[in-house]
Amino acid sequence: MLPRRRKSKHDRGSNPPRKSGPPNSLFGEILDWMLAPLLFLWPISIIVTHNVADNIANQPYDLALADSARALARLVSVEDGQVVVHFPAPPRALFRADQDDVVYYQVADDQGTIITGDADIPAAPVPASLIGEEVLLRDALIQGEEVRVAYRYLRPLPEQPDAMVLVQVAETRNKRTDLASRVVTGVLLPQFAIIPIAVVLVWVGLSRGIAPLNRLQSLIRRRRPTDLSPVEPSTVPEEVRPLIIAYNDMMERLEENLQAQQRFIADAAHQMRTPLTGLKMQTDLAMHETDPEQLRESLTRIAESTDRAAHLINQLLSLARAEASFEKLYVVETVSLDAVVREVALELFPRAQAKQIDLGVEGGEHELLIEGNPVLLREMVKNLVDNAVKYTPRGGSVTARTRFAGSPILEVEDTGPGIPEADRERVFERFYRVLGSGVDGSGLGLPIVREIADLHRATVTLDANPGGQGTLARVVFPRSHLQPPPLVQGDHDALR
Repeated sequence: MLPRRRKSKHDRGSNPPRKSGPPNSLFGEILDWMLAPLLFLWPISIIVTHNVADNIANQPYDLALADSARALARLVSVEDGQVVVHFPAPPRALFRADQDDVVYYQVADDQGTIITGDADIPAAPVPASLIGEEVLLRDALIQGEEVRVAYRYLRPLPEQPDAMVLVQVAETRNKRTDLASRVVTGVLLPQFAIIPIAVVLVWVGLSRGIAPLNRLQSLIRRRRPTDLSPVEPSTVPEEVRPLIIAYNDMMERLEENLQAQQRFIADAAHQMRTPLTGLKMQTDLAMHETDPEQLRESLTRIAESTDRAAHLINQLLSLARAEASFEKLYVVETVSLDAVVREVALELFPRAQAKQIDLGVEGGEHELLIEGNPVLLREMVKNLVDNAVKYTPRGGSVTARTRFAGSPILEVEDTGPGIPEADRERVFERFYRVLGSGVDGSGLGLPIVREIADLHRATVTLDANPGGQGTLARVVFPRSHLQPPPLVQGDHDALR
């Protein structure tokens, strides 16, 4: 009786396919990336241009306003201990006032008393380090209107060094604003014409730039479905050349797959013809047989031929399923390799018992978990164990073993006749069978194993049984990030 290890349950969930969005336009993508920054920078350029225009407009008028403040300072004098200002001409003429702006002037002492001029100019701050130095400039408001003020502090009384006189000249900003507006208008107006022209030029340039892609698309569309010839890379732009090289590689692989399928169909038809021909002959003989014993023998041979044909068809379906893209892409789960081996061993145990073969399962201390397709993995393990049971003579032994040695490993060891070293690679070819084995087979079991192993990025090797006569089939899976949980004490006993 086969002792069973307790099966561990694993949550399984298939990865749903991604929903593909609408196709993207390369032309629109490039156009967006070229025009979006331009439209984003345009308002920023307006702000920067306005600030630059203000600075440009301020510079000449600030110089003139500072000269007016210096001229007013030169008119300040002291008579009989009093600060006085003598104007040689009307102040408006002295300060070059015009009809665009209003000019204000003021001379006041350190107490805020107005000596002469307009009282509307607000008092200025007193930076001690700059008293008596260069003319300073500031912005202010007079009667709610913005003005630009040039001011300077003087010490007109030598005997009173702490006594200061504030000289200020203020001017409204009309001329400055008008000059700044003309500068901004002169700079921005051409942009209103340049940007649409730039958009049109970019559109035309992109249209001409992707014209080779359109020609390539037309060339590929004109091909017949059976034309898998490569596209000459030298006829396409350099930027598209890697894509065309990859496309040619894909077409080459597709042609190889189509040729392999054609060969497979031809071989499968040939292999199917043999059991069907034998079945037809046995049926014809049975129909003309009158002896009950001979009839029973014919029916037995018919049943055996039917089993062989059914087994061949099942193998063909398994191989087709292993090659199907649906199985490759969408059904990937976390699978317990130990559980798969145990299930297969329990399924094939009656066949092994009928041949008096000792079929057992050995595992490590931890459950081996791998990422894969559970249906295909079970088919792979079943083919390996089934082959071992089929070719092992009566009274032999078959052991299915799982272990971890840097990577998950599956081994199936038998005491059969073994495979000659020269044939160990050829047995993975479809319909190839070792001569002299004396066992009926389809020649598809090991090709199915190799196909499923390739899908799981695993490697399959066949070696001589290190314990003596027979074969050791080994499947090494890629290193997994899954951490296997420890088994319950006693769960890792060999299955015998």
